[in-house]
Amino acid sequence: MKILVTGANGFIAKNLLVHLQENANYQILTFTRGEPQSALMNKVAQSDFIVHLAGINRPFNDIEFFEGNVDLTASLCDAVKLSGRKIPIIYSSSTQVETNNSYGKSKSQAEELLNNLALALQSPVYIYRLPNVFGKWCRPNYNSVVATFCHNIIHGIPVQINNADAVVTVAYVDDVMHDFLNVIDTQPPGGYRTLTTGYQIAVGELAQQLRLFRQSRESLQIAAVGTGLVRALYSTYISYLPPDKFAYNLVQHGDPRGTFVEVLKTQQSGQFSYFTAHPGVTRGGHYHHTKTEKFIVIQGEARFGFRHIATGEIAEICASAKNPQVVETIPGWAHDITNIGNDEMIVLLWANEIFDPEHPDTVRHQV
Repeated sequence: MKILVTGANGFIAKNLLVHLQENANYQILTFTRGEPQSALMNKVAQSDFIVHLAGINRPFNDIEFFEGNVDLTASLCDAVKLSGRKIPIIYSSSTQVETNNSYGKSKSQAEELLNNLALALQSPVYIYRLPNVFGKWCRPNYNSVVATFCHNIIHGIPVQINNADAVVTVAYVDDVMHDFLNVIDTQPPGGYRTLTTGYQIAVGELAQQLRLFRQSRESLQIAAVGTGLVRALYSTYISYLPPDKFAYNLVQHGDPRGTFVEVLKTQQSGQFSYFTAHPGVTRGGHYHHTKTEKFIVIQGEARFGFRHIATGEIAEICASAKNPQVVETIPGWAHDITNIGNDEMIVLLWANEIFDPEHPDTVRHQV
């Protein structure tokens, strides 16, 4: 399938092109601003599917709205008619069509041209009235509040907020891509398309969430970034990091036994750390009432000792990096860990809660 993408230098198009290139069954054609109309005609004639993303949203004057959004769409429709073929088209419109501004009017007129084409040729046209789309590669200080906030917060530039309670509707670019690709693959009946995933968030809340991402490198406490809007915002936020900010340092606590480093703290799923121990060194020697932990030796050899604090029962487990194994601490059992190898031991540790020095739930006890 040959797929023509107009506006190929734009933010949404860049994301789409990467996704299309991942499928060997697609051949990609592109059309960008500045190419002659003859190039558009030629590329349309070769195409089996068109994704029309070209448009103007930040012109020097309102006339450019109609030149970039209406006139170009008219030329595209003419090219499809001249091809003599029923070529499906995805069109990236905007929720701004519901307003009375020039941008919205130009998008509405473009929609009308495409709907008329669909009726004339009985070929599918898929119109997306997209809200503010955000994600990697979106240009800051252009038309995305998320992009602008990410860029400014990462670079220490003040964020200007006129109304913190104002609610914005946004869509994540990967969700848009998922729907686009589904339409390209399945070619359902044409019409207006509604994204299954969209989000609303207050401007002040958005800025605060992005600031928390920045602060997480110091606090080590990360938000629940695995699902939904926070997942999309975090992915977007870090995509604006320059290469010299890809890495950040951790605090290393050392004593004669070895080192201890906290790596990551989560809001609801505990924290990750690691520690080292020199040969013959024993660490631990305490119990927990409720806190639980998981240990894995990633270098060296270890002996885990356990003693039941009520009955005195003892147990022992030997673990090695050569045989990956998770060893759990059990509430009510005192435990320690000894390096029984000849080299430095390194142990990865997960605890089910963030350490609270006011309520440590850690009581010294002989093992």
